[in-house]
Amino acid sequence: MELYLLRHGVAAGLGEGGVDEDAARPLTTEGVRKVTAVARGMEALGLTFDLVLTSPAVRARDTARIVARRLGLLGVLRPEPGLSPGARVPGVVGLLAGLSPAPERLLLVGHEPWLGELVSVLTTGGPGLALTFKKAGLCRLTLGRVIPGRCGELDWLLTPRHLAAIG
Repeated sequence: MELYLLRHGVAAGLGEGGVDEDAARPLTTEGVRKVTAVARGMEALGLTFDLVLTSPAVRARDTARIVARRLGLLGVLRPEPGLSPGARVPGVVGLLAGLSPAPERLLLVGHEPWLGELVSVLTTGGPGLALTFKKAGLCRLTLGRVIPGRCGELDWLLTPRHLAAIG
C-alpha cells in the first residue's frame, strides 16, 4: 500500500471569527491559498488515490476537499472520526488494518502529533523518530502490510513550498 499523509492547512485560532471549538476552526485565507498550491503540486506529480479519509475537523475536511476537488476524487472522499485531532496511533493503525478491501493508494488528512507519530511507528516500530509535518505538508510511505510496528518505509516528506514549486 502507498500511504500518503497530509497535514491540514493553516487554520484560524480559537476565538477568531467567533469560533470557540477546536474542531470548528476553518482554514484561513492563507491556508486555502497554500493548500490549493499543494493540490496543484500533487496533480503535477500525477498523484491519485483509491480512498481519501479525513479527520472530521473543519480545517482537515476543507483541506481534503480542496485536494480531492483538484484531483477529481470527491467520490472517494469520506470523513473518518478515528482521525480526529486527539487520535491515537494504535487506533489509526487499527483503522488502516481494517480497511476492506485494502486500497492500493490511500490519503489520510489529519493532524499533528499523530501524523508524525504514525510515521515513526510504521517505519521504526516505535515513537522515537523526530519528524515535523509542516501545515499542508505531504508524506508518502510504502507499507508491505499494516501492523502496529515497523511495516513500511518512508519514501518522502515534502513541505508546502516543495509542492507549490512542483505545481
